Amino acid sequence: MAKVYRDRDAKLTALRRKTVAIIGYGIQGRPHALCLRDSGVKVAAADLEGTPGWKNAEADGMAPVSAAEAAAQGDVIAILTPDHVQPSVYQNAIAPNLKRGKALMFAHGFNIHYNQIVPPSNVDVFMVAPKGPGSLVRAEFERGRGVPALVAVHQDASGKAMDIALAYAKALGATRAGVLETSFREETETDLFGEQTVLCGGVTELIKAGFETLVEAGYQPECAYYEVLHELKLIVDLIQAHGIGGMRRRVSDTAEYGDMTRGARVIGPEVREAMLDILDEIQSGEFAREWIMENRANRPVFSRLRDNEAGHLIETIGPKLRKMMPWLTE
Repeated sequence: MAKVYRDRDAKLTALRRKTVAIIGYGIQGRPHALCLRDSGVKVAAADLEGTPGWKNAEADGMAPVSAAEAAAQGDVIAILTPDHVQPSVYQNAIAPNLKRGKALMFAHGFNIHYNQIVPPSNVDVFMVAPKGPGSLVRAEFERGRGVPALVAVHQDASGKAMDIALAYAKALGATRAGVLETSFREETETDLFGEQTVLCGGVTELIKAGFETLVEAGYQPECAYYEVLHELKLIVDLIQAHGIGGMRRRVSDTAEYGDMTRGARVIGPEVREAMLDILDEIQSGEFAREWIMENRANRPVFSRLRDNEAGHLIETIGPKLRKMMPWLTE
């Protein structure tokens, strides 16, 4: 079982007299910066001048600076830009400003685990990864609660890396909920596996397969959309709040019986075998190498697949039906 840290295990004093540089004032960086500041931590915010992130930082009273300047000011440097741009930001703006005793903070382990960023041995390297979007991290913090997070130490040059990591997590409100100890490897590999086989890849292909099966059998696309895509959220919300068993107790007996007698016929042994193959690609670094090369080549496969997916019938039907449900975006 994972070790869980609570509020009592973390001391904000580990960040006393330290400046946290937030590199990337976006969907993660902004909530991190605001929560840290509200927790009494000194923050230096960085983004590209003139971007929405820069303007948001100004509106929040952050006095934004360049990534290099923030890295020079920061004792703890939180790299919160998108994964694929982190190596260049690190090389150009952060590495020249790293000194003994500083610390690097990540919210995802990809670039450390796959050696796209290799910090010097005289700095701490840790991760605090909230298990929710930045907007939820901020909202829960303001409610006096918190979003659970993962914490890991990759490099402990100071001997105090975990103390600093837990202080950072506490400043986000995460220790109010609970912070689970992990490793950069475990967080990265399980995160990629979840995205590819279940949360994104698995779910979207399952939805499209169900939709296409109904449409090809002569049913109206609108009815197919409602049954295999729209209502999915109702089930996922129940699973998230009550677990699989709790969901089954809250749907009809007909639905529960169909679930337990037919589900394994759809997700059978061949799916498990495919999952193992995908996990092997993640563990071996094959997927990481593929994605890194895809970005270096200006994303030809990514762009083609995105365009192809946009043309699917389910994407044509969806916007029309969602206009009938304005509450979805409220």
